[in-house]
Amino acid sequence: MPSPFPGMDPYLESPSIWPDVHHELISGIRAALNRRIRPRYVARVELRVYVSDDEDPGREVLVPDVRIERGARGRSRAKAATAETVGIAEPIILPTLLDDEIREAYLSIVDVESQTLVTVIEVLSPANKIRGSRGRQSFLEKRSEVLNSNVHWVEIDLLRTGVPSVTDPPLPASDYRILISRGDDRSRTRFWGVDLREPFLPLAFRCEARTPTFRSNCRRCFARHTTALRTMSP
Repeated sequence: MPSPFPGMDPYLESPSIWPDVHHELISGIRAALNRRIRPRYVARVELRVYVSDDEDPGREVLVPDVRIERGARGRSRAKAATAETVGIAEPIILPTLLDDEIREAYLSIVDVESQTLVTVIEVLSPANKIRGSRGRQSFLEKRSEVLNSNVHWVEIDLLRTGVPSVTDPPLPASDYRILISRGDDRSRTRFWGVDLREPFLPLAFRCEARTPTFRSNCRRCFARHTTALRTMSP
């Protein structure tokens, strides 16, 4: 069923389906941008990679909840057991994150002719909003790298929980946040606060000062993919 919300659907914030949501949003924004910025520019999916371990506070949103699994065969055998049968303790199945390398996707806009990076677009994930987590550290390092260059920075925060990416100075209260820092105007960061019951307006920005303004409509991405995503179990 279509989402009843005009903007972000809070159902999609669940960590259990967020990887799918994140993938769909990144792919949708890339497709929308490429229709407008080609042939001079191209939007590409890039990966930030960091290592998570047992000491990582953000690991709680990377590993699913502990659950008990018992196979059908084990249940049928239990029914057939008699009083004389020696009971066998069934183990609790614990989810294990075998690959400690975590990959988070973001978008880069590149000048096709010069292969120069022009803009970085990040959609925050739950681990990016946990204080002291490896995911937040990786995100902040990437942002610092971009802000110390002439590359434009766009970040989209569609998660109500967690610590905002900017805490000093504190941002105005809102459910969701969008920030744009232009490489040619670092002294001013554009901020949009959006509440749950408000629609997302199209984002407008220029890749470079002499290029036309391009618009990316996040709401269209939500509408296109929300129905399928809402069928997934949290």
